Amino acid sequence: MAVTVVNPDHRPPPPSTVEEPTVFGVEGMDQAYFFGALLRYLGLDGVVWNLKGKSEYKKRLTALKQTTGFEQNVVSLGVVRDADDNAAAAFESVQGALRAAQLPVPEHPLEPIGDAPQVTVMVLPGQGEPGMLENLCLKAVEGDPAMVCVNRYFECLKQENVPLPRNRAKANLQVFLASRKKVALRVGEAAQAKVWPWEGQAFGEVKRFLQLVCSRPEG
Repeated sequence: MAVTVVNPDHRPPPPSTVEEPTVFGVEGMDQAYFFGALLRYLGLDGVVWNLKGKSEYKKRLTALKQTTGFEQNVVSLGVVRDADDNAAAAFESVQGALRAAQLPVPEHPLEPIGDAPQVTVMVLPGQGEPGMLENLCLKAVEGDPAMVCVNRYFECLKQENVPLPRNRAKANLQVFLASRKKVALRVGEAAQAKVWPWEGQAFGEVKRFLQLVCSRPEG
């Protein structure tokens, strides 16, 4: 089992060639570490490539495709993006980036298309819902006793007339992570620290996406 996380703008420099048959392009390092950890949990192989933000997808998918060995070796490409306020618009944005990179363009999320590479897209948190990776992780821990305290914390802020954070999902998750033994973790770091309950139903669609991408025949 081999999982590699690539961050193109950091040291060590990214590999000059792509030799693995399965590659994932994700929105940032949090997603990269998250998906790397989940791939390891599932016993799957793959390279997770940080595309450095949704606005960079066209440029970085094109650069990834032009990397030596990509066209010869990559059998399956999975692309991940947050839905933010609109899952349909987020998917259309990924379609545009794939089209600009002259890669196969799926008509729907979680429906592979093309050959060498076959391309599959996942829009988080899944099921066409708005949100992001943080929403998915919150759903996975909604039954955790600490979430009662998380909700009380924000109720307390409201009662004291303290302005609430704009991004409630990110704020809720930060407070939840502060309840763990090791504090100051980000989403991806928490995944590496085995905080998220991978066996739960909340991660079912994401696991199906990873298995779908990794099950593509080689050659």
